[in-house]
Amino acid sequence: MMTNICTTVLLNRNFLTATLLALTLTACSSNPTVRSDQATDVNFSQYQTFSFVEELATDRAGYTTLVTQHFKDAISTELAARGLRYVDSEPQLLVNFNSNVTSRSETRSTPTPSYHYGYYHYRRGIVYAGFPVYSNDVSTVHYKVGTVNIDLVDAAKRRLIWEGIAEGTLKQNDLEQPREAAARTVALIFEKLPTK
Repeated sequence: MMTNICTTVLLNRNFLTATLLALTLTACSSNPTVRSDQATDVNFSQYQTFSFVEELATDRAGYTTLVTQHFKDAISTELAARGLRYVDSEPQLLVNFNSNVTSRSETRSTPTPSYHYGYYHYRRGIVYAGFPVYSNDVSTVHYKVGTVNIDLVDAAKRRLIWEGIAEGTLKQNDLEQPREAAARTVALIFEKLPTK
């Protein structure tokens, strides 16, 4: 009987620890943090055309990567929805972007109760409940963080006029479906783009 009680307490403790860890990870994998910065003296409604810079930050070794294609498609969709038109030559806006994925580790401590019975240990489970003593379960969590920057440059002045940045913890689904993840992230970033 005593073994069953101890086993139940241990299983409940492990379940509680796993549940807290899962909730913490879920909270970390919510939408990314998005911020932007802009030149204060720019009227964004004056721009009607855009193109991409020749050497995008996501291209390596002299060829266009799949990441580049995903982001170009998503950015083109967002800019077209805002009335801008893609052109091959003499654009009013130049677009550059970069994405980066880094691995991070975090050590987490979860308080865990155990019960101490002291001198009256022989009465436990019958008339004496004991008192809780707290210790910490320490675990290390490994996860990936993605960062995306999008720059809009006034092509005539060669001047950065707007920058949008998103940073957040990547979920497994984001890594398995990068096209969809890029489209969602770009849409969130362009919500910060001013209209005037």
